[in-house]
Amino acid sequence: MIPAFRFNRQEFAGSLGDLGTILPLALGMVLVNGLSPTGLFFAMGLFYILTGLYFRLTVPVEPMKVIGAYAVATAMSVDQIQASALLMALCLFAIGITRSMERFGRYIPKAVIRGIQLSTGTLLMVKGVKMMAGTTPIGGLGTLAEPYLRIQAVGPLPIGLILGAAGVVATLALVNNRRLPAGLIVMILGLVLGLSLGTYEGLDSIRPGLYLPTLLPYGFPSGADFSFVILAVVLPQLPMTLGNAVIAQADLSRDYFGQASRKMSYTALCISMALGNCLSVAVGGMPMCHGAGGLAAHYRFGAKTAGSNLIIGSLMVLLSLGLGTGLTALLFLIPMAILGVLLIFAGSQLALTISDMHTRNEIFVIVTILAVTLAANLAVGAVIGIVLAYAMKKIKI
Repeated sequence: MIPAFRFNRQEFAGSLGDLGTILPLALGMVLVNGLSPTGLFFAMGLFYILTGLYFRLTVPVEPMKVIGAYAVATAMSVDQIQASALLMALCLFAIGITRSMERFGRYIPKAVIRGIQLSTGTLLMVKGVKMMAGTTPIGGLGTLAEPYLRIQAVGPLPIGLILGAAGVVATLALVNNRRLPAGLIVMILGLVLGLSLGTYEGLDSIRPGLYLPTLLPYGFPSGADFSFVILAVVLPQLPMTLGNAVIAQADLSRDYFGQASRKMSYTALCISMALGNCLSVAVGGMPMCHGAGGLAAHYRFGAKTAGSNLIIGSLMVLLSLGLGTGLTALLFLIPMAILGVLLIFAGSQLALTISDMHTRNEIFVIVTILAVTLAANLAVGAVIGIVLAYAMKKIKI
């Protein structure tokens, strides 16, 4: 029986597996929206630790992607970001304490869950490929795909493709190696490349010390902030959170951990995210959630216990308290292409959960959800998938 907490190379490597999802949006909200890296990473690290201690298995912590992407793209104010986190907390808490998801979840066909997981995995892989190709630079850093590397191309090839290819080869070679965990080696490779080819911008300004987060550093959002975000980001984010961070994650946890995941119910995940977002607002962080993609990332790179949560959470807390705003400069040593490699392998792990689906009807529902997700969004894809699954069952196609 696997213990609840284990601390070794595999858990350390697995704890880093979801940085490809976390860092681009987190750094974007620091650079573009003005969030404090101290509060942001302190809240995320503490949330990692607390969820690991409660659930006693690997639990991912991620930015809320709809809110994060919209915030960076439109330069939302910090007050609006805090308002969106508070509203999401309120919605999730209401859903949790009424146990609405437990009742609703019983009627969701397995094929729909697999369709959500395939769609999320595919989106992660596409994002990873774009990061390697250099077509998704972080907002606010100009047009350079790797703004903190001195070299942007080698001949006609973008530097991201070269670094990404090296990362993919290293990962494939070590993916089943227990002595040299792939995720850890890839991150070390990224740091070595960053130190070798980086511009070192901001590193000379790092001043180690004690940087405590401020309580409600931006004050309390206004009524206008709440009115704006409820339609702009909260309503679009909520279905995706319920589909991916509640339904799909609970199902994937059962697949990975069996009876050990009994605490990870729909209700517990909703309340966990509600409390996590209250914590984030208290110290000026970003909207946070769990997610099946993050779980697949951690698990694929070696995380099998809650030890991984304590490792990555402690790192985030210590670095945020010890470096303050200097943490941003340190993180820029990791090339975006290396983070893209992590996304590709995390996405593939999640997408391959459809391997237990065998009938034509199930496969049709799954690929329809994927198609609608790529054309519109995951929330619409999930709703259409549910309707389609019941329609096919009713008319016995």
